[in-house]
Amino acid sequence: MVTSYPLPEGFSEIEVFGIGTALLVQALLGFILNGLTILSFYKIRELRTPSNLLIISLAVADTGLCINAFVAAFSSFLRYWPYGSEGCQVHGFQGFVAALSSISSCAAIAWDRYHQYCTRSKLHWSTSISVVLFAWGFASFWSMMPLFGWGEYDYEPLRTCCTLDYSKADRNFISFLFPLAFFEYLIPLFIMMTAYQSIHQKLKKSGQVKVNTSTPVKSLVICWGPYSLLCFYAIIQDATVLSPKLRMMPAVLAKMSPAVNAYVYGLGNENYRGGIWQFLTGQKIEKAETDNKSH
Repeated sequence: MVTSYPLPEGFSEIEVFGIGTALLVQALLGFILNGLTILSFYKIRELRTPSNLLIISLAVADTGLCINAFVAAFSSFLRYWPYGSEGCQVHGFQGFVAALSSISSCAAIAWDRYHQYCTRSKLHWSTSISVVLFAWGFASFWSMMPLFGWGEYDYEPLRTCCTLDYSKADRNFISFLFPLAFFEYLIPLFIMMTAYQSIHQKLKKSGQVKVNTSTPVKSLVICWGPYSLLCFYAIIQDATVLSPKLRMMPAVLAKMSPAVNAYVYGLGNENYRGGIWQFLTGQKIEKAETDNKSH
């Protein structure tokens, strides 16, 4: 019986149920939208381009985040973590690989779009595959470190999902967080900001300001910024003084990223949207162009 398990400290019955429901809705929505993105790439020949492989890398990473959210939602409805400490480590690792690969893929897409719009150079398959392998390999490296003792995975305040433990904020955590944040958040963010700023300037000169270049950067900052701030806050102040509910919000917000990314990079891409429409309805794309246009 679900009622046989006590409520996590600091949460009411309705709050636990609300967080579980939010995680489930985010997971379902992200799973459907990213599934459409992946299936369309597989089925529609015109979409199979080196540039769109970067979008697939993002969709696969975000699907991994959705799986992570499904597990967290299920545990939230149970009101406890049923998979033990080893399961917690696996859940933390899997979520971290997916999250870091997602952020890196966003940066790779920005880098590719910069070349499309500003240098007019096409991405080759060998380069695209190498970028994807590097993004996932680098994400796996940082995600494995807590399993070997550099950093640590532990329960979120709700105690129904696991992530990087920021509650201790000891030397081990600090030495892990700074290079992690630099390589896997600040550098991708810098790449995205400079790439889209350059695209904006280029389009402004040519009078084609129809493309919204600020949305990808905003979506990354909104989804992952609060989580990054919480981790850095833990360095200067004991994060456990914050209420458990407040500390759960960045995690719930970050789980929105799969649905947001699917909208921004899949449905928000004119040509990719045409491919998804063709996959769903069988109607041929009128003009099979493969340049990525972010709206």
